[in-house]
Amino acid sequence: MENSSVRPVSAPLKNRNHISDDSENPKLLLMVAGVSAFLLIWEITARFSGWSAHVFPQPMVVAGSIAELMASGVLFEHTVASLFRVSVGFYLAVILGIPLGIVLGRVKKAHLLFGPIIQLLRPVSPLAWIPLAMLWFGIGDPPAIFLIFLSSFFPLVVSITVASRSINPVYFQVAANFNFTRFEVFTKIIVPAIIPSVATALRISITIAWVVVVAAEMIAVQSGLGYLILDSRNTLRMDYVMAGMIVIGVIGLLLDIVIKRLGTIDSAKWDSNHN
Repeated sequence: MENSSVRPVSAPLKNRNHISDDSENPKLLLMVAGVSAFLLIWEITARFSGWSAHVFPQPMVVAGSIAELMASGVLFEHTVASLFRVSVGFYLAVILGIPLGIVLGRVKKAHLLFGPIIQLLRPVSPLAWIPLAMLWFGIGDPPAIFLIFLSSFFPLVVSITVASRSINPVYFQVAANFNFTRFEVFTKIIVPAIIPSVATALRISITIAWVVVVAAEMIAVQSGLGYLILDSRNTLRMDYVMAGMIVIGVIGLLLDIVIKRLGTIDSAKWDSNHN
């Protein structure tokens, strides 16, 4: 009787796993179909819109331009410049924003003191800081890095603050009963509890930072993918403009995938509301 009660349970589990594995193929087909449809619409529009090839180049022309920029090393040079600025500004935001968010979330006086300032500056677009950034830091990498820092800093601080304030109070009561030190509370309760929110906040922030660096490079620097697009527009090379746009999109997608992977690690699945 015991064996007969177990068998019906295992079969549906296998079926569910089988269905899950088979569902990957339709997903891939849908993705390929979507990209193919986009390229087809682009090709048809470029051919029959009445615009010249210099104004709206066809996909194959843009693909050739990407290959040309890669062969000359220009694309690599500008891509590295953009990634450098994003990395520096983003890491500065992470180093300063996450600890500040934890403090604001767990220390009530700090939240009352600095919270209104954060909420006041948070809605201001990073692009609105461009005039001040150029006056303060001049021309070059510093103003672009400053803008990227601002664009990443405030979303991180707000997200981590909310996550820190939302930790189940029961865990702190248990920690007090076991005489946890502040360091143990921080490492065994606060950090594991906010990791899922950190992963989400990093994903949002890196996307914003990548958008801002392109805009900043159109104004304050003379290198990077944003500068490549602006310079190509001035020389009426719309194929280079579209090539830069595609590279920006691909790199942004890759950055999002990398940050998204952080949410799949075991520690990122810890939930302060359960167990």
